[in-house]
Amino acid sequence: MQAVILAAGKSTRTYPLTLTRPKPLLPIMNKPLLWHNLKALRGIVDEAIIIVGFKKEMIIGFFGNEFEGIRLSYVEQKEQLGTAHAVMQAETLIRGPFLVLYGDDLYSTKDIRRLLGHRNAALVKEVDDPERFGVYVEEDGIAKRIVEKPKERISNLANTGCYIFDRNIFSLLKAVQRSERGEYELTDAVSRLIEDRFEVVKIQDYWLPIGYPWDLLNANRLLLDRMEGINLGLMEDHVTIKGKVSIGKGTVIKAGTYIEGPVMIGENCVIGPSAYLRPGTTIGNNCVIRSEIVDSIIMDGVKAKHHSYLGYSVVGENSNIAAGTITADYRHDGGSHMTVVNGQKVNSGRRKLGAFIGDNVKTGINTCIYPGRKIWPNQSTLPGEVITKDRTGGE
Repeated sequence: MQAVILAAGKSTRTYPLTLTRPKPLLPIMNKPLLWHNLKALRGIVDEAIIIVGFKKEMIIGFFGNEFEGIRLSYVEQKEQLGTAHAVMQAETLIRGPFLVLYGDDLYSTKDIRRLLGHRNAALVKEVDDPERFGVYVEEDGIAKRIVEKPKERISNLANTGCYIFDRNIFSLLKAVQRSERGEYELTDAVSRLIEDRFEVVKIQDYWLPIGYPWDLLNANRLLLDRMEGINLGLMEDHVTIKGKVSIGKGTVIKAGTYIEGPVMIGENCVIGPSAYLRPGTTIGNNCVIRSEIVDSIIMDGVKAKHHSYLGYSVVGENSNIAAGTITADYRHDGGSHMTVVNGQKVNSGRRKLGAFIGDNVKTGINTCIYPGRKIWPNQSTLPGEVITKDRTGGE
């Protein structure tokens, strides 16, 4: 069995985090999204064909030609012309039935295996907000039609972007016409398959779509809840650890630090003295932390050496969080946070939402950042500054 993994796109909805890396390299529990999907494919496929494009050299450089027994091949999609066009790039390498999945959503091995044995089928998930997705109308597991982002509720079965196809799909892909967006859509070929026979398989474990920066927090928390704690670091006296906590090699936890799991800490970090790490937090490698952090992703090389507060946030690599920096994360009225994405206000659906900070950012002391605000890579803030709007910069 082979898999085709779509990893070519340039994601603007996840700015500023994807200004400096392709979206499949965004980290969850200190491993890229694509790493988690390759892990899920172990024992199912012997080859993964990764369709690359934006910053392709970063993906190829990270994974190389093999992943835990899975042979890796790369095909460049030189123009981002849609998902049908992306799958077409792998045609000459496909030998028989094959899987297709997005490289920046997360799927479980258990659910991917449920596609095996089907000829043409898709994984689907029951969702509360079907208007955000393509949805299937089905009868007894047989798809009757697929509708993109329906304005009226016709079904709650969202298309997850994980499929199994036989080679006949390629003749249908070649017949796909450009959509109104100017792209060749894989779902148009699926609509043709539905005229013959196309099955839907309901997810029993999880599908974690990563459409916006805060989706990383949802995925990070779910996987942290499933991990087993392990301590490979060193702890001074008077450290308190509760719940499941994973600590990497070379990391030192200094006196007075209080950690409530689930929490993951990478390698060669210095935590404390008197740091407070709360549930849902992942700390990358080579970080220095003496702050309060909750439900956040802190990437490699981040320094928060003096007391500050980071909540429900993502902080990019090698950023420096100065003393007294605060990420506000809660609305006084208890409502969900709105934030601006590509110039449009988007409801995050979250009651608690912090900041999204790019790589190599430096905050000034006593910076306060409003909920849902973003700071572009290599930007800085002034001492005492209040960030009420996104701090953008050149790409």
